[in-house]
Amino acid sequence: MRKIFHYIIIGTVGLLLSCNDDYLERYPLAELAPENYFRNAQELQNYTNAFYDLLPDALAIHYNNPHQADDEARNTLADEFRGSRITPGSGGGWSWSTLRRINLYLAYSHQCEDESARLLYDGIARFFRAYFYFDKVVRFGDVPWYDAVLGVDDEGLLKPRDSRKEVFAKMLEDIDFAIAHCQEQKSAQLITKWTALALKSRMCLFEGTFRKYHGLGDWQDILHEAVEASEQLMEGPYSIYTSSPDKAYQELFIADEAITQEMILARQYTEALPLIHSANFYILSASFGRPGMQKSVVDSYLMKDGSRFTDIPGYETMQFYEESQNRDPRMAQTIRTPGYRRIGGTQDVVPDFATCVTGYQYVKYVLAPSYDAGRNVNDMPIFRYAEVLLNFAEAKAELGLLLQPDIDRSIKLLRDRVDMPNLNVDAANANPDPYLVSEYPNVESGANRGVILEIRRERRIELIKEGHRYRDLMRWMEGARLAKPFYGMYFPGAGEYDLDHNGTIDLVIYQGSAPTPVPGRQYQRLGELVLENGTNGGRIVNFPDISKTWDERKDYLYPIPLEELTLNKALEQNPWWDDIERD
Repeated sequence: MRKIFHYIIIGTVGLLLSCNDDYLERYPLAELAPENYFRNAQELQNYTNAFYDLLPDALAIHYNNPHQADDEARNTLADEFRGSRITPGSGGGWSWSTLRRINLYLAYSHQCEDESARLLYDGIARFFRAYFYFDKVVRFGDVPWYDAVLGVDDEGLLKPRDSRKEVFAKMLEDIDFAIAHCQEQKSAQLITKWTALALKSRMCLFEGTFRKYHGLGDWQDILHEAVEASEQLMEGPYSIYTSSPDKAYQELFIADEAITQEMILARQYTEALPLIHSANFYILSASFGRPGMQKSVVDSYLMKDGSRFTDIPGYETMQFYEESQNRDPRMAQTIRTPGYRRIGGTQDVVPDFATCVTGYQYVKYVLAPSYDAGRNVNDMPIFRYAEVLLNFAEAKAELGLLLQPDIDRSIKLLRDRVDMPNLNVDAANANPDPYLVSEYPNVESGANRGVILEIRRERRIELIKEGHRYRDLMRWMEGARLAKPFYGMYFPGAGEYDLDHNGTIDLVIYQGSAPTPVPGRQYQRLGELVLENGTNGGRIVNFPDISKTWDERKDYLYPIPLEELTLNKALEQNPWWDDIERD
């Protein structure tokens, strides 16, 4: 077998060991009771393998709303964007079954006399407990901390929520234990010391900046932890993958097997089992929302010489060909631009408006046409070294400690990959980009304002469609961006368009009756393709008739389900979410 997919749930063992004692007593295979298990390294490995199911799959990484946030438009709109979230009766992410399995393992792993094995798998378990709680803190804020298995009558089940700061302190203990005891040999499939450092870097950057921008206090030490974890990983065995500037970035995301030079942890896929995903189908079919990059992202890419695209007079009304010229090479490796060819193809192809609502059609993750029927096998990134470099630079900038040598060992490496000029700290701070200032109004004026904005630009470009954007907006307190209109390409109105300037008409936008079709041309009726100024042209508008809203008082956190509030009177609902009457 070409590669072994290790995220296998050990179904029988996981089920039996997570059931209550009564069920175990009645089950004929009593030897699988916890008291008779966890005796050797193999049993510890088998049980902890089930925890890998916590990690996101391909769908969550590249497609699921609201993860892509304001980077992407499609013909479906998440409740987070509509402002239509309600307090659910049950579910809603308030689930603790995985935590119970982790705590059960930690309660019994001491039965293994092989100390080195026990510490290794305890490290993996505590990595996943930190990972589990990171998701809960991001979603709900304050949550109850549980580090032991509770019975159905245990009073601890009815405890109030612990503060996010107390919970985060416990998460740091867990992740530091994982860093100390997980294997040092790098692996894109297994949790290692380096994976744990990457998680610490990620969760400390989130928590530190969330506290800073939401006025919660005690954020500096957490950002110092982010810097320390990032630096420790930066001294490790990873580096930025390079081949050639015009393809290295894209190659990372179409690789059949994760490129371990840069990929710290990836979700594996292979036809051999089969374990496959549908990135080609989701991006290139009309069945799953017709996703497309938003104009605000296109406007954020720098010019090839490092200058700002949005400083060019008239950039707002540039058409596709003109705006695609001489840009950061990552743009042409992320969306279709003039001259694009499918992998293995011999002809240039332009964006397909039947499968892309904005016209900016993704190529990131897209394989050859033979994979279009939902059979992608390219591995999907969960943690990669580029993110750690961005975390490092941002944490130092937010602390006011960022110097040019820090950029030289972080952002510069990402730009070197695509032969882009380095970011200059003094120049960025002396002249903050007005476009980015309007994009992120919550960055206060100060000595580091310009470079903070530039790091946010870099993060958006480098990590697009990897599932980071929504959380970034939450921690920066920039959720209001989700209520802004979602725009696509600019067109001056109805007419014929040669999108790639090869002398052939590619797109016809028409009014009234449809013209006689010509092979090779796409047709869009004006009004069905909505331009912001109607017949006078403008950018494509996604959902022009839907009013999107964002409530700054409550929408940064999710509500606790009503059922939980009923069962546990000690729980308090998150602010401004509708609550139930208490007895």
